[in-house]
Amino acid sequence: MKIGIVLGTRPEIIKLSPLIRLLHNNLNYFIIHTGQHYTQNMDKIFFEELELPQPKYNLEIGSKNHGEQTGQMLEKIERIFIDEKPDLVLVYGDTNSVLAGALAATKLRIKVAHIEAGLRSYDKDMPEEKNRTIVDTFSDYLFAPTENSRNILLNEGKKQESIFVVGNTIVDAVQQSLEIADKKVNILQKLNLQKDNYFVLTLHRSENVDFKTRLQTLLFGLKLVAEEFNIPIIYPIHPRTKKRIEEFNIEVPKEIITIEPQGYLDFLQLQKNAKLILTDSGGIQEESSILKVPCVTIRTSTERPETLEIGSNVLAGTNPEKILDCVKNMLNKERNWQTPYGDGKAAQKIIEILKNENNIN
Repeated sequence: MKIGIVLGTRPEIIKLSPLIRLLHNNLNYFIIHTGQHYTQNMDKIFFEELELPQPKYNLEIGSKNHGEQTGQMLEKIERIFIDEKPDLVLVYGDTNSVLAGALAATKLRIKVAHIEAGLRSYDKDMPEEKNRTIVDTFSDYLFAPTENSRNILLNEGKKQESIFVVGNTIVDAVQQSLEIADKKVNILQKLNLQKDNYFVLTLHRSENVDFKTRLQTLLFGLKLVAEEFNIPIIYPIHPRTKKRIEEFNIEVPKEIITIEPQGYLDFLQLQKNAKLILTDSGGIQEESSILKVPCVTIRTSTERPETLEIGSNVLAGTNPEKILDCVKNMLNKERNWQTPYGDGKAAQKIIEILKNENNIN
């Protein structure tokens, strides 16, 4: 059995890392990196840091409008699939790379396995919501992280026999990567930070950073947070946000310390030792639940409702005073929750299911 893996962004590399390690010893596979994130700190470094084999193919697509980006990926991925003839294509999550990889495979009648299936924010303005919903529609294997995701898929009419609840490989990735990080990096010393004496920020979603007024409002809310607690907000600034700040001629408050995007091991240490995390990322909502660090999500909806249910995360929206109130409330909570995303063996379960389903010893 030959497996093709299509990925293109930092979160996909991280979340697929445990699976790639297992595939390396078990099955015939190849990796296509679309280059959706194509800077040294946003992709290549993650393969090196996480001690993963480099992709067989790197398409170097780069940042483009959705239609152009997806179309270029689709064309190039299809050619590779025709040459490689995989029996199965693995995709993870909700990016344009996932959409293009799954669409190319299904058009060629190649089976598709979608990991992190069944996530829904029910916010159709999010490009990610469109992508994951479409990919779930024609996937042959739907690997859902939780029972909640499984129920969503069933309610949408997906066949019960195609759905498998396996947990989320982000738990595997965090556990494995923390071991590597402890040996290799010390970002707190490098940035002169003390444990529990700083906040971490990520902010990159189009609905938050592509509109000047919205971005200014969020930065003001973050300034209120930093002033209230008199500790800095460390912000590894996303290239998209940096570009918008320059275009809009916005001044970032001095309380928000912008740094270059970090490698995963450095960023994992930053998260682990933070007092609290502020984010509009989906994956970081998961990681914070695993690391037992309170999370405030700067959005009005989430496709990770389990983090709200266990109390590791709260939705703050974009109102500055609401953001501040949410931070106060989260800091008063005990960090006694258990992550809802499994036991760190999701990748192993996925491999075993694929072997059983395809009669591979």
